[in-house]
Amino acid sequence: MNQGKALIIYFSLTGNTRRAAEKLQKKTGADLYQLQPATPYPSDYDGIVAAGEYEKDHHIHPRLGGKLPELASYDKIYVGYPTWWAQPPMIIHSLFEVLSFQDKVVVPFSTSVSTPLSETISVIEKLVQKSGGTLSQGKIKCR
Repeated sequence: MNQGKALIIYFSLTGNTRRAAEKLQKKTGADLYQLQPATPYPSDYDGIVAAGEYEKDHHIHPRLGGKLPELASYDKIYVGYPTWWAQPPMIIHSLFEVLSFQDKVVVPFSTSVSTPLSETISVIEKLVQKSGGTLSQGKIKCR
């Protein structure tokens, strides 16, 4: 493993998770990468909700867009997402299917008005384990 190099991968549509990721970057010095779908989500709130719910209900893992980061030089990966229906959006499932997190420590963080990160952990833990990583038990405060 390398000497503790870290990467923040985040998904954000409204800017809340982006702001949290930027605060985390200032605290950690980690590199920053914004996860994008190959087909953009609608720009209006009702459209986002409908698209996200459809993906969730039909177990659709959307294709990822853009050039994905190479994880080889990192040993800690922060993964940030908004909480949708008490779980990460399905694009986070896509992330863990496409990239290998083998031997990486994954530190999740989420943004939500009403749902704590703890409600998303069971889903993230399964994704991390299936991809060969280790879920961090630490807590992050970015206020």
